[in-house]
Amino acid sequence: MFSSSDEVKTPGCTVALPKGPNDASAPQYTLQPEPMNNAAIIAAVGIKQGLPSHAVTVALATALQESKLRNLSGGDRDSIGLFQQRPSQGWGTPDQLQDPVYSATEFYKKLAKLDNWQTIPITEAAQAVQRSGAPDAYAQWEEEATALTGALTGQHPAALTCRNLTLNPPANLVTVANAELGTARLSGAHPAAEGWRIASWLVARAAKLGVDRVSFAGQTWTAEAGAWAADEKAGQNLSLHQAPAAPPGSS
Repeated sequence: MFSSSDEVKTPGCTVALPKGPNDASAPQYTLQPEPMNNAAIIAAVGIKQGLPSHAVTVALATALQESKLRNLSGGDRDSIGLFQQRPSQGWGTPDQLQDPVYSATEFYKKLAKLDNWQTIPITEAAQAVQRSGAPDAYAQWEEEATALTGALTGQHPAALTCRNLTLNPPANLVTVANAELGTARLSGAHPAAEGWRIASWLVARAAKLGVDRVSFAGQTWTAEAGAWAADEKAGQNLSLHQAPAAPPGSS
């Protein structure tokens, strides 16, 4: 028999929203770390471009339908990447379309050119960009995409957690944050929504970036605990820590 310490700990990232007055339970959605990592990139790029959260919801609903938020190397005909964009339709080269920052940027550029994209239904906005053979399919992802957007844009504090992660060696946060967030000023004082947006990005990207602790507004998430908790030592400013790289030859 296996003891409790032998139990397989499945990695996962969950968005848990506050319970509404008509909700029997708090809505929540769980993804594997890789799709949540990609969702965080999509959200960050949208905010970087100065677009409202509605644009992020459209983009996430599209990527959930097209790839389940996986950065696919192929697909129908010459479709590639998170949005299954096609080089033959002028979206970019195959290498470009496998770059989540590039593919998300191109999606938002096309979305922003649509008339009334902010007021038409999400599935119609997504279809107008993608020209899919299943134009109504995006609607099924609207609730999940809205929840992910709420957490990743800072609307819902401490709503996103990731647990049982395998952390990569520490990444160059300055380079990555500038590319995705448009700023490398992560630590320090932030308005509430901005701070939670950055904190959620760090947690969602923690496995890839080697982040093992994030604190903001008196709460701390650690990779070890996998959850946010009140922390008297955390203070109100945002702070983070990257796990040190393993020494050469260690197992």
